[in-house]
Amino acid sequence: MPYEIHHWENIAGYFERGTVLIGNGASMAVDRGFGYASLLEEARRRNLFTAEVEELFRSFDTVDFELVLRLVWHATKVNAALTIPDEVTHRVYQDVRQALIETVRAVHPEHGEVVARLPSMYRFLKQFSTVLSLNYDLLVYWVMTYGLDIDDQHQFKDCFVHSEFDDDWSRFRDVYWERTNTLVFYPHGSLALCRNFVDHERKIHDRGAGLLWTILNTWENGSYIPLFVSEGTAAQKLAAIQNSYYLSTVYREVIPSLSGSLTIFGWGLGEQEAHLLQRLARANVTRVACSVHGGNQRFCDGAYRTLRDHLGEVDVVFFDSATAGWAVDA
Repeated sequence: MPYEIHHWENIAGYFERGTVLIGNGASMAVDRGFGYASLLEEARRRNLFTAEVEELFRSFDTVDFELVLRLVWHATKVNAALTIPDEVTHRVYQDVRQALIETVRAVHPEHGEVVARLPSMYRFLKQFSTVLSLNYDLLVYWVMTYGLDIDDQHQFKDCFVHSEFDDDWSRFRDVYWERTNTLVFYPHGSLALCRNFVDHERKIHDRGAGLLWTILNTWENGSYIPLFVSEGTAAQKLAAIQNSYYLSTVYREVIPSLSGSLTIFGWGLGEQEAHLLQRLARANVTRVACSVHGGNQRFCDGAYRTLRDHLGEVDVVFFDSATAGWAVDA
């Protein structure tokens, strides 16, 4: 028996003020450029790796840019502190960093290319009390800054104050001047998050068009490295999460605290992200709406089984992703 696939407007009322989990499909709906297999493969396709950089990824048995960059960066800092001459490590660090910068610059759209779609993305996300964005791109951040110029008594909050993440993140659910609000979290990090040599984590600020270039310049000056989990197996991603205070707080505290409805938009529920489903099992999710692209019944069957296996006897409904009003040109 085929699964019924609803129009979003017909079920939205049952999922308002709940949680929405945003996956890569949402980014691809905005710009097909986000459809690359991985940053690593894209860098290789563009011939941005030296033989030494390739050897690093092989030796560490990883596909995660951030891990390799962080390990080599720490090595250069230790060698410098101990006055150990090591031009090779320093050069390889610069090569890895430059490959990441050039890859992100090549695949990430400019603000001007997506600005017409921000209003519809804003309207979709403001329906929810919590946003979990698995994407490390800047689209959700741009939605938040777009909202700063709108007087609709709604506020998006990412729990960063003066670039620092606030430990008491739950207090941001309180209403101040706004009528409603939405808390935003990045379980896998973001291009806008970074850390320094002593693992002090912060958020990079800028409005609109300048944000991407501010981020790339911050990486290029060598003071900070990015904080995001780009690729890898579930075990590799979990190890990276546990190595970050911000990411581990989201994983350990925020996700299990969620309750009520969960909307999944653009997420394939792949094995590489099973750690998130295991953590969501600790939340009090009672019903799930899952987006479907193109009426894919095979996806519905797999998603239904996966969600029930991890979350228990929750109600699961499906909706056509094209009806959500996401990324519609203004």
